[in-house]
Amino acid sequence: MKRLAIFMFVLVGALVAVAPAVAQEVPPAPPLIAADVTIGDVAVGGMSVEHARAAVQAAFDQPLAFTFKKRKWKATPTQLGARPRIGAALAQAAVAAPGASVGLIAKIQGKKVRKYVIYLERVFDRPVRDTRVRVIKSKPRYSKARNGVVVARKAMITSIMTALRNHDRGPIALEAELIAPKITAKNFGAVVVIKRETKELHYYRGIKLVRKFGIATGLAQYPTPIGSFSVITKQENPTWYPPPTSDWVTDPTPVPPGPGNPLGTRWMGISSPLIGIHGTPDAASIGYSRSHGCIRMRVSEAEWLFDNINVGTPIFITRQ
Repeated sequence: MKRLAIFMFVLVGALVAVAPAVAQEVPPAPPLIAADVTIGDVAVGGMSVEHARAAVQAAFDQPLAFTFKKRKWKATPTQLGARPRIGAALAQAAVAAPGASVGLIAKIQGKKVRKYVIYLERVFDRPVRDTRVRVIKSKPRYSKARNGVVVARKAMITSIMTALRNHDRGPIALEAELIAPKITAKNFGAVVVIKRETKELHYYRGIKLVRKFGIATGLAQYPTPIGSFSVITKQENPTWYPPPTSDWVTDPTPVPPGPGNPLGTRWMGISSPLIGIHGTPDAASIGYSRSHGCIRMRVSEAEWLFDNINVGTPIFITRQ
């Protein structure tokens, strides 16, 4: 019993000796920011400085949202070259009065913002596309017109830098100029389809077939060419010049305007050498292969066509 009492005395003494040392090793609680203090839009009141740092950094790191029509995407402030000066803001917040609002300044690298906007140009810039026409199964078909897009570089740089300074995360609408096409299916104008074997000329406005005409086409040894062409010249009351090589021209003398002119009263040259659409005094040749490759029409009908097409009008010559 004596030994037990001695042991208990020693143990209690040791605990008493250690207790003050343990109490001295507990660090003091960190000072807290005053109540209702904000840094930017982040409430940091009642937080320690380190907790406030993490909260402000997390809020600043939220990506900026962008939109253009139906497309949406994001970019982080780091990608855009922005860094917050959190240390300076925390120093102010630590000594601020309750309810104080401390601003957060962002350092922005303009070079990175410009680089990002140039990237947006590569993604979104596109040339305007006018409607084009082609013929499928002897009928015109029109491609869809498309707006051109040009990103407004200076305006977009300003929008991004302003958003970063104000800690605005968007969405930011892409600032771009839309360039409308000049030619669409609605305003395309005339299209002429010539069916070589069936000896017909079809005149279209858009997809609407307006008129059909009987024609004469080239002889077997001088076939009317197949393909896509356009009107390159128009002449009223033309002079006829004999083809440079022809085994059916007996008189090489040009024929002036007037009755009996092989071209009638109208000539519409197309983008195939020496080939055109014209009137003919020989109405009996309509429906046959009788020309040197040209497309013959009745005089009155050639005059109507002349008045309803322009230089540049597409001409499609098909087999059937």
